[in-house]
Amino acid sequence: MSANPAFLSIQGLHKQFGSFTALDQVSLDIQAGELVCLLGPSGCGKTTLLRCIAGLQQADRGAIVMAGRDISPLPPQQRDYGILFQSYALFPNLTVAQNIAYGLSPRRRLADQVRQRVSEMLDLVGLSGSEDKYPAQLSGGQQQRVALARALAPSPSLLLLDEPMSALDAQVRERLRIELRALQKQLSITTLMVTHDQEEAMVMADRIAVMEKGRLVQFDRPQALYRSPADPFVAGFIGEANWLPYTPLEDAAVLVERARLDLDRDAPVAPGRLFIRPENIRVLDSASPTAAANTFLADIVDGVFLGRHYKLILRPEGMDGLTVQAIVNPEQGDRLLAPLAARRCRVQLPSEALHAHA
Repeated sequence: MSANPAFLSIQGLHKQFGSFTALDQVSLDIQAGELVCLLGPSGCGKTTLLRCIAGLQQADRGAIVMAGRDISPLPPQQRDYGILFQSYALFPNLTVAQNIAYGLSPRRRLADQVRQRVSEMLDLVGLSGSEDKYPAQLSGGQQQRVALARALAPSPSLLLLDEPMSALDAQVRERLRIELRALQKQLSITTLMVTHDQEEAMVMADRIAVMEKGRLVQFDRPQALYRSPADPFVAGFIGEANWLPYTPLEDAAVLVERARLDLDRDAPVAPGRLFIRPENIRVLDSASPTAAANTFLADIVDGVFLGRHYKLILRPEGMDGLTVQAIVNPEQGDRLLAPLAARRCRVQLPSEALHAHA
C-alpha cells in the first residue's frame, strides 16, 4: 500500500494553543481509497488534525498535500472534501432534499440536475421517498444518512468524518458502521475518520493512526496494532491487556516474582513489564500435564459471565499475589465456576503471545 504515492500526505504538522501542544510534528500518508481512523482519547489532537486538513484551523508549521497539491494555504471551499460532523449540522427549516442540495451550487447545475443528484444520494443511503421530510421527523440514524448524503453530493475526492456515530445508540451505531464501511468501499472514496471508540476503528479502518498528547504513536493495520502494539499506551488503549512486571534472565527468559517465563525472542536487558492479551492465555483443567512451558497452577479468584464468554480472574502460583485476566468459552466457564468445582486450573502463557516492554 505504501509503495504508491500517497493521495493525502500530512507532513510535520504542528499546532500550538498557547503553551498547549495540540499537534506535535504529525506525519502520515493516506492512500487513495483508504479508510483511516484517527484514534485516541479526548484531547489527543485527532480533531485538531482533522480541522487542519479541512482548513477550519491553520497549522503553525507543516504541510498538507492532496493529490500532489499543497492545500495548506487554501480556504476550506477550495480543498475538495466532504465533511460529516458529530452533530450532523442539518438545517432544521430545510427539507431532506434541500439539505442535500445545499452543497450543490445552483450556478453550476441546472435545477433538474440538482434534483437528480439528490435522488441518487437518497437512493445511495437508503432514504428514497424522504425528500419532503424535515430533520425533526427523522431518527438519529436517518439524520446521519442525510448528512452523509449531503457530504457526498458534490462528489468530493476526500471524506472527513468527525465522530459521526457517537450520538447514536449502540444498536444503530453497530449497524451503521457496517453500512458506512460498505458505502465507502463501493465509492472507493478516501476517508479520514476521527473516533475515540477503539471497536469502531477496528471494525471500519484499513489502517488506524493512534494518537496521544498530540503525537502519532503508531500507524498500522488493526491486526498489527492489536497483536504488536508499539508501546504500553497503544496496548492499553486498543483492547484489554495483562501487565506483569519482570526481571530479565539469560536465555530469552524473565522472572515474574518467582515464576520463570520463557519468551520466543530475546529478553530486554532492563526490567520492565510483560504484556499479554486475555484471550491468548490458555486455561486448562487442573489435572492437565505440566510439560508445556510457561504453565502454572492457578486459583480462580473470580469469574464474570459476558454472554459469549467468561472473563476469569486468575492468581498463578509463583507470581506472589499477581492476577491475570483470561477469556474462556461459556461451557468451560460453567464447569470451572460450578458450585462444587475446585476453583483451580492450570494456566499457560504462550511465549509467542508475551511482549516485553522495558
